[in-house]
Amino acid sequence: MLYSFKFCGSVMVDANIKKRVILMRFVIVAGTPSSGKTSVMVHTIRHLLKNGLVVAACKIDCLQTSDDVKYSRLGIPVAVGLSDYICPDHFYVSNLEEVELWAREQNADVLVLETAGLCHRCAPAVHDCLSVCVIDNLIGIDTPKKVGPMLGTADIVVITKGDIVSQAEREVFRHKVEMENPQARILDINGLTGQGVLALKNEIIDSKELGSITGKELKNSMPAAICSYCAGETMIGQSHQMGLVKKVDFRRGMDA
Repeated sequence: MLYSFKFCGSVMVDANIKKRVILMRFVIVAGTPSSGKTSVMVHTIRHLLKNGLVVAACKIDCLQTSDDVKYSRLGIPVAVGLSDYICPDHFYVSNLEEVELWAREQNADVLVLETAGLCHRCAPAVHDCLSVCVIDNLIGIDTPKKVGPMLGTADIVVITKGDIVSQAEREVFRHKVEMENPQARILDINGLTGQGVLALKNEIIDSKELGSITGKELKNSMPAAICSYCAGETMIGQSHQMGLVKKVDFRRGMDA
């Protein structure tokens, strides 16, 4: 059964869900704009579904997105969080608990959370969650060193659009990525055809299962704004949040 939610604002989650301890793989996907994040994950999710896994997807964006339509075509639960006037990554980190509880309500084995990736200072990676950064060969040879924590703290770096550049350009770009994050596994994936996504699917299946996102820590502090995370807070959970905090409204769009 397909569920499609569009949400902004506060969220209401069944308190009984919080009492359940269900292990779930939490995959965080970030990357530069138009790098093919959604296309890569659609192909990957299709293979996860073939393995019999229940997958839920959430897209965090700024003003509007149509990526939820692409995910919905897979027949999976989909949610969209629009940050509106708030930095999308601050909106994202302030809603991690709510998104996790929503995914557990869908009985998901895997939650794929895709962020907007509009700021090169974004730091969405969380300890014990699989962090994937998607960038493409066309963004510029020196761009990897400008991306910041979004690339530097990722567990997996997916490089797309390799079919458009030469072998030499691919090798130089890959080397630049390795310089910024030597610990990450680098995967070359074609977002149009899905070639290479089996390796990403296997990484997701082999990733650590999470009991709860609450209390987990960001790998890097968030960019400055006007909330508790601006002052260097890295702990997840409402008790650590102060200032301008906007919550997800999962009820929006349920009747659409």
